[in-house]
Amino acid sequence: MKIVVIGGTGLIGSKLIALLAQRGHEAVAASPNTGVNTLTGEGLAEVLTGARVVVDVANSPSFEDAAVMSFFQTSGRNLLAAETAAGVRHHVALSVVGTERLQGSGYFRAKLVQEQLIEASGLPYTIVRATQFMEFLPAIAQSGVEGEAVRLPSAHLQPIAAQDVAAAMVDATLGEPVNGMIEVGGPERAGMATMVERWLRASGDMRKVRPDATAPYFGVVVDDQSLTTAPGARIGATSLDAWLAAR
Repeated sequence: MKIVVIGGTGLIGSKLIALLAQRGHEAVAASPNTGVNTLTGEGLAEVLTGARVVVDVANSPSFEDAAVMSFFQTSGRNLLAAETAAGVRHHVALSVVGTERLQGSGYFRAKLVQEQLIEASGLPYTIVRATQFMEFLPAIAQSGVEGEAVRLPSAHLQPIAAQDVAAAMVDATLGEPVNGMIEVGGPERAGMATMVERWLRASGDMRKVRPDATAPYFGVVVDDQSLTTAPGARIGATSLDAWLAAR
């Protein structure tokens, strides 16, 4: 089966391509550096010819409010229209757990618009919402730097390894469309500051980490439910300790 992965050269996309190929499928990585641009439409019709499933794991190159909204609106409309024209039978997209709860953030507003475009497209679809990747912990740490300390929310985080996200995406891709959402998250929940401190210590960084219930997460105040999965979610196999050890 031909499966086109939009953003197929990125963190999740490259892992997804490898897993799909292992299962015997024709997995095609589509991104600007392979000649496919969802913002301009360049290469879309050609790469989608004969594709049964399209998986969108692309992300905006800029997280600035206007730029990220423009990316997900333009890319989403172009991609969904091209899929409809090509007769694609299943659209699978990667989104974020808590998107509707974090609408104070321009990024999450844009992700919600992306989801709404998919839902209104008429295409059979599956949206996989994942919690924050373990690979994103360094960026979270950097966001909280204040002088020689790191101030971060005490609210719960449920990080998941990128390889576990890719595995969940494979199963969604090869399964029937659910015309709804699936949540995936890591096997452990703990305060964001605590999780980041574990990564810092494993990296040899001894800066003081200050948990603060009022500290924002990229501009948004969060609580224990903001970034964590609901009951019934798929849980990844890789613990934070195992991921840290593997690094």
